[in-house]
Amino acid sequence: MSTKAESAELILKLYDLRREETMRRARDLFARFNPASVQDILNVMTSEHSAHYRMVTTFWDMACSLVNHGAIDEEMFNDANAEHIFFYAKIEPFIEEMRALMGPRYLSHLEKLVMRLPDAKQRLEGMRQMSRKMAAMRAEAKASAAANAEAA
Repeated sequence: MSTKAESAELILKLYDLRREETMRRARDLFARFNPASVQDILNVMTSEHSAHYRMVTTFWDMACSLVNHGAIDEEMFNDANAEHIFFYAKIEPFIEEMRALMGPRYLSHLEKLVMRLPDAKQRLEGMRQMSRKMAAMRAEAKASAAANAEAA
């Protein structure tokens, strides 16, 4: 089990990795991704965004593995960020189907950590609702900008 200072140091290192330019683009693409089916996930995994998808999912599965094995304090990790929950919420409805395709351990570290949260199911659904709302707001803003450009 790591000390609080060691956990803090590892969390800050993970944060630095999240700031890397390619990872930032990958995280942004994944944040905008709202799959409605396994096919939507497979479409991304076989597109030009495959590396971005894999970068985000494997990053969070790895980070959660560090927590699950005691290298990072779980409470501190969950207090410091919720992005792993946000991204898992997008995949969770399809996780069993994905495991049938990708193998039984696909994102298992991420799932274990998220599902230990006392209100995991509610938080996941809340994250999905928030993501859909953000997508609707982006679509509305884009339509409004297009209408304004057309009117000008």
